[in-house]
Amino acid sequence: MENNKMVAEVLNDLIQINNDRIDGYEKAIKELKAEDNDLKNAFLGYIDQSRNLRNALGTEVEVLGAEMEDGTTASGKIYRAWMDVKAMFTGKDRQTILNNCEFGEDAAQKAYKSALETEGLPAYIFTLITKQKDDLKKSHDTVKAWRDQERMAHKEA
Repeated sequence: MENNKMVAEVLNDLIQINNDRIDGYEKAIKELKAEDNDLKNAFLGYIDQSRNLRNALGTEVEVLGAEMEDGTTASGKIYRAWMDVKAMFTGKDRQTILNNCEFGEDAAQKAYKSALETEGLPAYIFTLITKQKDDLKKSHDTVKAWRDQERMAHKEA
């Protein structure tokens, strides 16, 4: 029973990270310009991705007899506040938005890595978390590539 509680806590941490990710991309969409439709469509996909990941984690939490978290992490709130302050001073250009999104993707990767280092995870939970981390890594790499591409475009300009 104690192990179930620990596993549910790990899963709920990942649920909160996915909630942060949803909030972060919703905020990023609001900051995009009309010509940034490519990013808007991708970000909408990332929101759906995190909702699906969150729901899969939530199902496992409920199977363990616990309640699924519906909030965000404290660090997520701090991250969003940092995004607000940075955007105020640097503008809401494509480069800044991509920098902030890549920062958020790094945070998600760290959270999943930390979860996988937890002792005593059942094999099926470890597999679920590993698959989700891999799925998020693809999104991370795409955002990073866009960010790097944007940096190169600014250097050439």
